[in-house]
Amino acid sequence: MLFLAGAAVVMSALAATAFAGGYRLNLTPSEPLGLWRIDELQRPASVGDLVFLCPPATAVFEEAWRRGYLRRGLCPGGVAPLIKTVAALPGQLVDITDHVLIDGRPVPASSVWRTDGEGRAIHPHPGGVVPPHHLFLHSPFASSYDSRYFGPVPDSGLLGLARQVLTIDP
Repeated sequence: MLFLAGAAVVMSALAATAFAGGYRLNLTPSEPLGLWRIDELQRPASVGDLVFLCPPATAVFEEAWRRGYLRRGLCPGGVAPLIKTVAALPGQLVDITDHVLIDGRPVPASSVWRTDGEGRAIHPHPGGVVPPHHLFLHSPFASSYDSRYFGPVPDSGLLGLARQVLTIDP
């Protein structure tokens, strides 16, 4: 019994150290499953950056939580950070039809669905110009919940770059 208690203490200490060091476990299929690290971003975000971002505590993300699109975590609203690619920056024009166009150019793997995996209606964001201090996020995973549906998000939630440590593709 003492051995199990000691093992639990050691595992808890390792988990706390990993968390403090910026390590996170991804259990969603939007990006490879496994261990990731948040690397500090010492410049403004750029198109193509794979980032960790805390979603804002808004009605759209509360609904996403209720539907099971988000995991529990330490971001505002009690959700886990998202791992997504920055697809558009402030001032860029996003058109959302049956796929996404940014400044008139199609985004690969950006089909827009009208229902989610459970057959429930899901409504795409109307698109428009990305406002100041916001990012439009994308994941090539077909069922990803990203800015196609929730729109641009404040860059104030940006935690840093997402780096794979030990991952597997589902």
